[in-house]
Amino acid sequence: MRKPELQLRAASVLLAAVLAACSSMLPRGEQLTYSPWQSFAEAQQAFDGIVPHQTTVAELKQMKLDPKANPNITILNYSDVLRRFLPSPSINSNDLDPGVQECIKARSACEGYELNQQTIKRKRYGSFLADLLNFRRKTDVSGYRFNGVLLIKQGVVIYKLTGGQPAIHEYEESVNPLGPFQSGEVVTRVIQ
Repeated sequence: MRKPELQLRAASVLLAAVLAACSSMLPRGEQLTYSPWQSFAEAQQAFDGIVPHQTTVAELKQMKLDPKANPNITILNYSDVLRRFLPSPSINSNDLDPGVQECIKARSACEGYELNQQTIKRKRYGSFLADLLNFRRKTDVSGYRFNGVLLIKQGVVIYKLTGGQPAIHEYEESVNPLGPFQSGEVVTRVIQ
C-alpha cells in the first residue's frame, strides 16, 4: 500500500472516530422537581401509608408531606377544592366520594394538599453535525410524573387521591431538509 493511501485511510478512520465522539457533545437536559422521593414507586408508597380518617397532619410531616418543608406541595383552600371537584354546575356533589363531600360541607374548616412531583430527562442522540446544523434532531425523553391530593379536616386526612405517569419514555425527532434555514415540527413517538 502506498503512503498517500495509508494516510488517507488513517485520516478517514480518525475523522470517523472524532465524529462518533462528537455525539457526546450533544445537549442533555434534566427537569427535576425537588422531592424526598426518587421515583414514582417511592412517592406512591408514601401515599399508600396514608389512611383516611386515621392519618394526622403530624404523621404527614413525618412522611415528608409537609408544605412548609416540601416546596412542591400546594395548599388548597375551600375555593380550590370546589374548582377541582365541582368544575361545572352539571356535576352533582352527591356523586362525589364521601370524603370530598365531607370536605365541601366543612367549607373553610377543610383544606387540601396537592403534590406534583416529576423527573424528566432529555438526551439528544444521533449525528452531531446533523443536530448542530439543524437538519435532524433526535431526543430521548424519559422520567415520571406523580400527582397526589389530600383533603384534611380538623388535622386528619379524610380523602386521598393519586395518579400520574409511572414511566415516561418518548422519542422526539425534528427533521428540517433546509437545515438552519428552516424550523421543523417535532414528531413525538411514545414507547409502550
